[in-house]
Amino acid sequence: MTATRRHIAVIPCRWGASRFPGKPLAVLGTMPLLWHVHQRCRQAERLADAVVATDDHRIEATCRQLDIPCVMTGEHPTGTDRVAECAQHLQADAYINVQGDEPFISPEAIDAVSDALTHLDANTLAVNAYATLSDAAAVVDHNVVKVVVGDNDKALMFSRQPIPYPKGHRPTYLRQLGLYGFTRNGLELFRQLDQGPVERAEGIEMLRLVEHGYGVRMLPVSDNGFAIDTPDDLERARAML
Repeated sequence: MTATRRHIAVIPCRWGASRFPGKPLAVLGTMPLLWHVHQRCRQAERLADAVVATDDHRIEATCRQLDIPCVMTGEHPTGTDRVAECAQHLQADAYINVQGDEPFISPEAIDAVSDALTHLDANTLAVNAYATLSDAAAVVDHNVVKVVVGDNDKALMFSRQPIPYPKGHRPTYLRQLGLYGFTRNGLELFRQLDQGPVERAEGIEMLRLVEHGYGVRMLPVSDNGFAIDTPDDLERARAML
């Protein structure tokens, strides 16, 4: 890593997920979920560091026990807002939000987002990784965020519903990964933008940029992982592990 390209992964973790309280500390194998995500970040080759950002002292204490760097933040409506506060204390050229509930996230995908961050146009604030959905159940699962991508590789829309609607022919469905990259300036602007009505309705933070007219560069990656949204997902992950 050079001084002009210092990229840091920030793993936002909160205790009070409505569908799975205490999720970051749920045990997968012999270690908590957040440890698995941090290990994936450590395996990426283009990161200068990887830290956990949380407002919960139980999560902070676990990070200390596991020797994982941790930054305490205030309460925030989304993980990216938490990352934005964290960035005020960590000097870097770009920050990659790696969701704390994706223990199988690909280190190569993290590196790909890091690379893409160095080639953004002026009106694009973020890079968001995505992968093709082949599981029909995942297409209709509201826990899986779908994205429609335009010919310019920019996001047209995100939704928890299956989009686009297959009226004329069967489309290829794309899954937005919990892997977002921001330049320092892009993250600061995101923090200043208000949540729009579509973001509040869908609960998808990247819609904030779309609603305010900013581009989100979508990056196709190979990733066979999945997010742990419910206790049932954790059992599936245990079987996969």
